[in-house]
Amino acid sequence: MTSHVTATHGAPGPHTLGRWPADRARLRPDRVAIVDRGVELTYRDLDERSRALARAWRRAGYRRGDRVATLVGNSAEHVIAFFSCARAGLVLVPLSWRLTATELADQLAQADPAVLLIEDETETLARGALSRTAARVPTAYVGQVGIETPAPAPWHGARDDGPYAGGTGDQVPHQISGRPGPLLEQAGPVRDDDPLLMVFTSGSSARPKAAVLTHASCFWTNLSLSRTLELDETDVVLSVLPQFHVGGWNIQALLAWWMGATVVLERSFDPGRALCLIAEHRVSTMMGVPTHYARLAEHPNFARTDLTSLRSAVVGGAPMPAPLLRIFHEHGVALTQGYGLTEGGPNVLCLPPREAMERIGWAGVPYPHVEVQLADPATGEHLTGPATGELLVRGPGMFAGYFRDEAATRAIWRDGWLATGDIATRDEAGYLRIVDRLRNIFISGGENVAPAEVEAALRSHPAVADVVVVGVPDERWGERGVALVLRRSGVVTDEAELIEHCRERLAAFKVPTAVHFVTELPYAALGKVARQAALEKALAAEE
Repeated sequence: MTSHVTATHGAPGPHTLGRWPADRARLRPDRVAIVDRGVELTYRDLDERSRALARAWRRAGYRRGDRVATLVGNSAEHVIAFFSCARAGLVLVPLSWRLTATELADQLAQADPAVLLIEDETETLARGALSRTAARVPTAYVGQVGIETPAPAPWHGARDDGPYAGGTGDQVPHQISGRPGPLLEQAGPVRDDDPLLMVFTSGSSARPKAAVLTHASCFWTNLSLSRTLELDETDVVLSVLPQFHVGGWNIQALLAWWMGATVVLERSFDPGRALCLIAEHRVSTMMGVPTHYARLAEHPNFARTDLTSLRSAVVGGAPMPAPLLRIFHEHGVALTQGYGLTEGGPNVLCLPPREAMERIGWAGVPYPHVEVQLADPATGEHLTGPATGELLVRGPGMFAGYFRDEAATRAIWRDGWLATGDIATRDEAGYLRIVDRLRNIFISGGENVAPAEVEAALRSHPAVADVVVVGVPDERWGERGVALVLRRSGVVTDEAELIEHCRERLAAFKVPTAVHFVTELPYAALGKVARQAALEKALAAEE
């Protein structure tokens, strides 16, 4: 697995993102880059403050490739931290404040950060997570006073995989190895293939993995998006996706800052407030999952809100239901749908607005600079023409690999193609539709949920002999979790107790909405759960 872009040694790579604020500050310094809770930040501000923080990292003794973990909401300070990392050669690791302290402790152990940025709202959660780890990771506060104050000395754990090495060769790629780099004061220019963003993603395993995106990955993803969406410096973008998701950066927000547009940041999604912001700031485009758009349309102020400025919107996470499509089309909002995954940058497939009503439920065609292929799941043979098979993806926007997990990285790459684990159907015109998943995950409100992780939490309860968790269709959330539990003989429990047991161990979006007790679970050969039969059993229990 090699980089798709060769950096120029002796000068910053041509596709590094640290240069974006400076480029825009030279062209339009007084243009508003960010609106955060009513406070405006210009491109001059963004350039100067991210430059100052990058200097602070250097002076404090940080090394090339050090991870800067964050546990903060969407904010101007978080964006400053991102661009400071891009300028200095550090890696931003945004962690989810929706997780429990135990879940966060595991991710901190995996990421092995040099520092953790927190805020007042997340301090208790952060302290709880840090108390569960052996690392002495320092914390720094993000707040109204800014974060350009002297950075704390970095934590460098005992782990040392040898000297930092550029390039990949036959060894583990340096982007995912976690080998210590040189001090920033001594390091050369940031390169295109240097890691920039590390995002945790739930796959079929019980433990989320840390996907690493390089500068080149982010550059090519945003270049691809720019050739599909019409976005320039006159646009105002409403950003509601949390920045612990790759979509909080690589779908619209980073493109907006590259183009010199204005981004209105929202810390959490409230439909009434979102409608007010659209009208107040004359928002021209936004991105969300179907749940966001459904809540907007259901809000009592939707019909009387001035939406004339909102010319386009992007939909991710799941296909948009036809009635919802019609509502927004009737309001003149052109909806671009698609398909993606964190490992893909995330943008893979795009369904343009003109195709939306004719191809309801379809994911579309590849974005520019993205190639796709279908493969027979049994043989791996590539399929031509109209066909159904596993969706394979390649292109310069793909991720570098999973951090310190060479086995998982090698498993997902097949002869240069990224294996998505999703089954797609391709028609004669080349359009693709996702029809099934090889990976056992479901998506609830735009969040990936691994049943194995929920099942592990339930199995830790003494009354649970065995369990299977499946995602059932839900009108609001797309899918929601339902657990089928085989009770241990002689131990008493009920649905409420098991749900509370999960709440204490899992983020709220992972907690099953229902628990059904069964006398037997459907098993296939070799003792594996027959998940399709389990889904049918869960659907019957929900009726």
